[in-house]
Amino acid sequence: MKPEANSKVVIVGAGFGGLLCARDLDGFETRDRRSVHVTLIDRHDYHTFQPLLYQVATSLLEPLDVAYPIRKIFRGSKNIHVRQAMVERVDFERKVVCSSDGAEHSYDMLVLATGSTTNFFGNEAIEASSFGVKDLSEALQLRNHVLACLERSVEFADPEERRRLLTFVVCGGGPTGVEFAGALAELLDLVVPAEYPELQREECQIHLIEGQERVLGPFHPSLSAYAGRVLEGKGVKLHLGVLVKEATESRVVTGDGEVIECGTIMWSAGVKPADLGDGCAAQKNKGKRIQVDRWLRLVEHPEVFAIGDVACVPEDPRGIPMLAQPAIQQGGYAAARIREIVEGKDPAGAAPFEYKDKGTMATVGKNAAVVQLGKLRIRGFAGWVAWMALHIFYLIGFRNRLSVMLSWAGYFFGRDRPSRIMTSPAGDSLSASVDEELKP
Repeated sequence: MKPEANSKVVIVGAGFGGLLCARDLDGFETRDRRSVHVTLIDRHDYHTFQPLLYQVATSLLEPLDVAYPIRKIFRGSKNIHVRQAMVERVDFERKVVCSSDGAEHSYDMLVLATGSTTNFFGNEAIEASSFGVKDLSEALQLRNHVLACLERSVEFADPEERRRLLTFVVCGGGPTGVEFAGALAELLDLVVPAEYPELQREECQIHLIEGQERVLGPFHPSLSAYAGRVLEGKGVKLHLGVLVKEATESRVVTGDGEVIECGTIMWSAGVKPADLGDGCAAQKNKGKRIQVDRWLRLVEHPEVFAIGDVACVPEDPRGIPMLAQPAIQQGGYAAARIREIVEGKDPAGAAPFEYKDKGTMATVGKNAAVVQLGKLRIRGFAGWVAWMALHIFYLIGFRNRLSVMLSWAGYFFGRDRPSRIMTSPAGDSLSASVDEELKP
């Protein structure tokens, strides 16, 4: 039985996967003029380019450089309709998505692309005392806090208290942790000697704690070793093969008993699916990722697709990482299957989804990056250029691309990080606590 014209498709989440799925369905129409009415729901009115959030947190980029209005992306579209709301519940039986504004969005096909959030592994104390960089607000809070620590530190005569305030702990040695630690070291190298005559750069310390025996675990050992050497050359102290046992706003205790007095804790030791909890009665694995078949559909509800960080494909023996590239590929794949359904075809007749690993990369700072493309491994300046080119390519909007390139060029040639304004520190609870707790 062929679906009726103007099939209703609801996409929950405008991250990499959900956005690409919507873009691939924009303007779609069959030869007999059947089409889709797409409702794209996200809690924000903008799409965030998450791979560059750490540069917002370290004062190299502005929020507008990594965010783009969703409605502007679909300006002039006749079949894509954007709604800003929090999705609270999915009723699979009634085929309805219920949002926080009280609206109900009915669907013929549903795409769940809710992405991921920072995983604190149930440790409420660590969650309450540390910062993540998974969304724009978190990146801004972290930037405000880092800048507030520099400002407040000049008020202290006690060198021990000042040293604590100028000690930054990064938990997690994956790409986000490595990139943030390297960028933070460069920020301190730039601004402390030139703009804080009351401070010494040596007073500022950065500790990176990683549970594995090397940073950048998914990379080839030679690339991990190179990244570790670059970080150490920037003054970052590596704590490898140890875990964080406990943390407060003023200290971190590692599994081997070391106590690090600090003023900032940045947590990048894991992510978890941003699922809807009890509001989504789908079958999930132990990691809370939704179980899908090889065509990315829920087995019990084949009209529902799950893509990106929230989806688990059991048949994939390698395991699909929770990164942007898999979400992009799955978003395009889900859109293709939806078009087939509208055309009256069985999507199970198509080839199952297969993730094509197009490589992994991470930057350790200016002129230093690692790139792994199958057996090809690039590091140093060449890797840094490749990293920049890829990120510019995937950014949305000419203005964003131009602004980011100009910011990078300004830092490369002029050693300038102009985005050092605490936009709203009073709205940041941790920065507010710094202001209150650290008054001399």
